[in-house]
Amino acid sequence: MNQIPVPVLSVLFVLASLSPVSAQLLAARDGPVVYGHHHLNVSNIDAQKKFFVDTLGGTSIKIGANNTEIVKFPNVLIFFRQQAPTGGTKGTTVNHIGFSVPNLRQTIDKVKANGYRMITREEASADREVKDDIAGPPAAGGASIAFVMGPDDTKVELVEIKTQAIPITLHHVHFFNPKNVEMRAWYAKVFGGKPGVGGGGAFLTATLPGVSLNFSPSTDPVVGTPGRSLDHIGFEVKNLEEFCRKLEADGIKLSVAYRKVPALNIAIAFITDPWGTYIELTEGLDKVS
Repeated sequence: MNQIPVPVLSVLFVLASLSPVSAQLLAARDGPVVYGHHHLNVSNIDAQKKFFVDTLGGTSIKIGANNTEIVKFPNVLIFFRQQAPTGGTKGTTVNHIGFSVPNLRQTIDKVKANGYRMITREEASADREVKDDIAGPPAAGGASIAFVMGPDDTKVELVEIKTQAIPITLHHVHFFNPKNVEMRAWYAKVFGGKPGVGGGGAFLTATLPGVSLNFSPSTDPVVGTPGRSLDHIGFEVKNLEEFCRKLEADGIKLSVAYRKVPALNIAIAFITDPWGTYIELTEGLDKVS
């Protein structure tokens, strides 16, 4: 019998002991593939809770015999591994993660009051005017944005959608790559994302239900995600076993083979994209109870 890698064992343990979370992956009903979770390497879980729960408004759930905690937001779950990361998100293929909020000023005021560093001025593109840590839209009708540096140098973008009825939700995952055109094409083909453009034409997109995958060009080389603050990203897939067979038929090697967690009817597998982004595939995460 093949030995299961330690990171996979930790994932299996977490999934096998989850509290109800199904209501959070709302987009799962809308497509065969949706975004599912972020998995972070963290120096201090309490520091992460202060940021993602107390500041941004996620909900903390204690799970498992050791009271392992995850945080849930609409359309994304955040898992933690107690392991000091080798670096932040900047400089990797996944430069940052994004949430949308209906009132950006109110959110930023809370972020600053809780002691987090706003990095909007250094991260916003040159076509946006930055005032009081908010970058205005590059053209009329666009969205205002802001950037904050979370614990363990996890970069987070906040996007204002004034018509949004809920306080916060997943908005996007933003990839940086010198080969962003090829990267967008790979994600569109593999996961079925609908190609488009975002940011007034500043970057390419591939949209899935509940999330935009954004792809910016990078003049600097980037590294893969394993070991960094955002260790891997996750997609929830219907008919995962069949999906994995198709991946292999298309020449995409599974980093961790398809397997089931029988007690909860969960299935998982892992792949790595051509640029080093580690990706977990799950089936049933939206129905765990």
